[in-house]
Formats: sequence, structure tokens, C-alpha cells
Amino acid sequence: MERAVVRCVPSEPKLSLRFVLPDGSARHMQRDQAEPLGRALARIATNAAKGHGKAGKKSKKARAEEGADGGEAAAAPAVRLFSRDGAAVSEEVPNAAAWQDGAVLHIGAARYRVERNPPALTELRLPRSLLAGFPVCPKVSAEFAAPQHCLFRWYREQRPAGGGDAPGEAWVEAAEGERVFTPSNALVGLRLKLRCTPGDGEQRYGPAREVESSGPVEAGPGACTFDNRHLYTKKVCGQDSVRAVSYNILADTYAQTEFSRTVLYPYCAPYALEIDYRQNLLKKELAGYSADLICLQEVDKSVFVDSLVPALDAFGLEGLFKIKEKQHEGLATFYRRDKFSLLSQHDIAFSEALLSEPLHKELSDQLAKYPLVQEKVLQRSSVLQVSVLQSTTDPSRKLCVANTHLYWHPKGGNIRLIQIAVALSHIKHIACDLYPNIPVIFCGDFNSTPSSGTYSFISSGAIAEDHEDWVSNGEEERCSMALSHPFKLLSACGEPAYTNYVGGFHGCLDYIFIDKNALEVEQVIPLPTHEEVTTHQALPSVSHPSDHIALICDLKWK
Repeated sequence: MERAVVRCVPSEPKLSLRFVLPDGSARHMQRDQAEPLGRALARIATNAAKGHGKAGKKSKKARAEEGADGGEAAAAPAVRLFSRDGAAVSEEVPNAAAWQDGAVLHIGAARYRVERNPPALTELRLPRSLLAGFPVCPKVSAEFAAPQHCLFRWYREQRPAGGGDAPGEAWVEAAEGERVFTPSNALVGLRLKLRCTPGDGEQRYGPAREVESSGPVEAGPGACTFDNRHLYTKKVCGQDSVRAVSYNILADTYAQTEFSRTVLYPYCAPYALEIDYRQNLLKKELAGYSADLICLQEVDKSVFVDSLVPALDAFGLEGLFKIKEKQHEGLATFYRRDKFSLLSQHDIAFSEALLSEPLHKELSDQLAKYPLVQEKVLQRSSVLQVSVLQSTTDPSRKLCVANTHLYWHPKGGNIRLIQIAVALSHIKHIACDLYPNIPVIFCGDFNSTPSSGTYSFISSGAIAEDHEDWVSNGEEERCSMALSHPFKLLSACGEPAYTNYVGGFHGCLDYIFIDKNALEVEQVIPLPTHEEVTTHQALPSVSHPSDHIALICDLKWK
């Protein structure tokens, strides 16, 4: 039986219908969803008659040989729709209700099985750069399908029989059933091909599509800084624990400048600063941590959409993104979907929140006394991402997960104090007012060392108005305020010697702060050794994708 494919989405006014007439001509119709079925069937009959008429147009010679006069118009065939159980569907029924999966369309003697909203691929893409030993995660976008229900078959080019360099056109199956494929060293120099068949959870499958890699598999860098760390994170931790990661992944928008290549990271091989190369390392690193929560900073929007979401989705993680309005990068939070569900999101831009939210009016009024500082604070595009998650196994367990990247300038301690004050007020509103007493995990690149006012404020709960950071950029930009917050926060990974290591600077700037009343640290995954970090002088390098180092710890509820 032939197929009649119907696409019917509630949010769209029309449905589409595709089928092939017995004469081989394809038909693609758009009909109003509310229109009575009878009008659609009449239109199909007219189309079928036209098709038949066109098929009947032959040369004068052919008609003469057949003895036909050719003047007869094709009669419209009888067109009916029958439901799955064989009953005729009333012509008064609206199209949206009439065209059900499994119904049978009769066009004259021809029969068509209706497939309503069958699985279909809308995008299938492979990464531009493929490295041996590093996972290849395709970008799969589908309609009426889910990647976890799709069928995947991987192929590699066949090496020429004579042992020459140029591979042949033939393809050899390399793996079946795996959404993520890690090419071995034996595949260096060969291109890959992926065949994907879209599927849904009801064992329905749509037409397959194929995609070939644009280039061959290349040799990987060998040992990476994160290899030894993966020995501690081979398995996802138990239901009573949460493995959290915080990581500034170095935005491409900053790595690919002339200043970066010549001044910031002159020691890094130019190809190792390329986003495609770094993404290979990053995806392998993050996948290997088997994390439940991942908070990332400096995430390019395109990297989030085209690289991180497809890769981490394949490893069971759901992603959320908050962009900085003036830049093309922002924050990303990923959570393990079989451990957590998302209850709500409460993202803000610090400058907008200060100006418009009553919650911050007192701080805003104080800041207005210092116009120079106020102007700088309001110019910054820094954002705060806050997600409230709920345990899938114990609904009473909820988490407030915050993620931020504070102002970077070495003399911007006063700006960072204002930003963190806004952040903590906002988190207080969520974790004390909206969801009373839920534990807080606050991750990020705070651009603040353990000796800073920002670190002291977060850890102790207060900052004095005479703290030296209020004059971090000189007396003319002094702004003195006494601030406090109600949380008891602890740096879960302590105070490492450094989390950022570049040619001209190394120091601890990144933290995972936890609510010590509700959570405790089960284990901290050791950072790479100094020898590993400095193998290629500093970071980033051919074996490390960022100038920062990921913080990883296992936490458990008290």
C-alpha cells in the first residue's frame, strides 16, 4: 500500500498532505485544519483527474495508432477516507480530526495508508573536525522524533586495495546503534559517513538520511590534562549524591583575536586555539566527568546550539542558556535528566535588575551616590543564570543552581562587589521566598582570588564599608557600603593554587559555593598536576581546551 503523509501541528492553521498518484506524479497539498474533509477529498479528486488527463496526453501519431480521438476529459475518480477500523469518515469532520494515523485513503482503485506526523529529520550534521580517540557527536534535529529513538549506522571510507594514499568511494560499516562514535587510530586519514533513521517512542520510523564528514579523521593529541581526572568519574554517582562541574570554557569570540594569539596565548599552537579543535577536547572532557550538573561560562551561542547540546544530550544532559546581550557568549547550565527536572528559571542581567527590580532598590539608591561606579556597573553585560531543579526520585529534594561570570578587570573589585550583592539578593528571593529553604549551589568564574572582598563577602556573609576593595580603582571611584546576605556558603573545592593559568597570570578565580547547612562535600576530583598544566608552558594548549581548569566535586544532602 502506498503512503499518504500528513503533517498536522496544532499551532499551525493548515495541514499538509503528500502522496504519489498512480501515474507517478507527486502531490503536495495544504488545507485548512478546520475545513470539512469533503472539500479536501473533492480537491484530491480534481488533482487526480488532472494527473490522469496529463498522463493521457500523447502525440497525434500515438493517438492515431491507438485509434483514440483524445477529446474525452478524464473522469474524476471516487475519493474516500476510511478510518483505521474500516468505517467511512464523514465528510463533515474537520481535516484535523479526519486524517488520523492508520486511516486509508481511496483514490479510485489506489489505496494509501495515512501516516500522520511520521518521524522526520530536519537536520543531520557532523562536526567539521574529527580526532581519533575523541567522541563524534552528530547534531540531530527532528520533527515528531527524538534522537534517543533514532537508528544510527556509522561507516568509514574503504582504504584502497593497493595500499595507496587515496581512499576509494566504497564505504564499510564501522558501528551500528551508537549515537556517539569514537573513531580509533586505525581510521586516521579516512572520512566517516552516518546514516540516521528518525524514530519515535512508538516504533515508528521515517525516511533515513545520510551525511558524510567534510574531512578525514585526524590524529589526536595523545594524553590530555583531564585523562587522569576521568579515572575518578567513570560512573555517574548515586541518587543521594550530586556531581557538580564549574568551568570557564574560553569563548571562541575571545580566543580567535589577534591579541589572544600574539599577547595572551603566544605559546599555544594556532590550530589548538581553533574552535573546532577545542570542541573535540571539550566534549570528551565534559562527557568523561559523568556529571549531574555542569555550569559553564564563556559559552558562544553557536557552540551551545551546534556542539554542546547535541553532545551532552547524547550523554543524558539537558541544557539551558543565558546570553550576555552585548556579547555573543553567555552562561550554560546542564543537568542530568534522569536525576532532575526543571521547575523554573530566574535569569537576570545585573544592570537591568538593579534599574528595574524593587528587590534591589535599596542597593540601587546607595549606588546612585557614586555616579562614576554606578555608570560602570550599568555598562557591564554580566548575567546570572538561576535554575530551580527537582529530584526525579524524591520530589521533596529541590536545588537552586546559580551560575555567573563576574566582571574581569583586575581593578574592578568594587564592581564585582556590587554584582555579587545583586546576585545574592536575587538568589535569596528564590531560595528563601519562592522556594523556602532550598539548598543553593552557586558556580562560576568570579574573577576573584581567595584574598578578595568578593570571596570574603560570599564566605562570611558580610562586607564592611571600609574594605579595601571599595577603592580597588582609586579614591575617585570609592563606593563604601556595608552589605550582608543570609547564606552559609562554603567553597566546595577549597582554595586551589590556581584555576586559571596563562602566561602572565595564575590564580584561583573559579568556585563551586554550596549551602553548608544542607549539603556536604563527598569528594573533590583532584585538579591536574602542575606538571600536566605546564607541559606546553601554560593554558590553553594542544591537550587542554581552555585557559581555565574545571572544578569538579561530589556533593550529598545532609
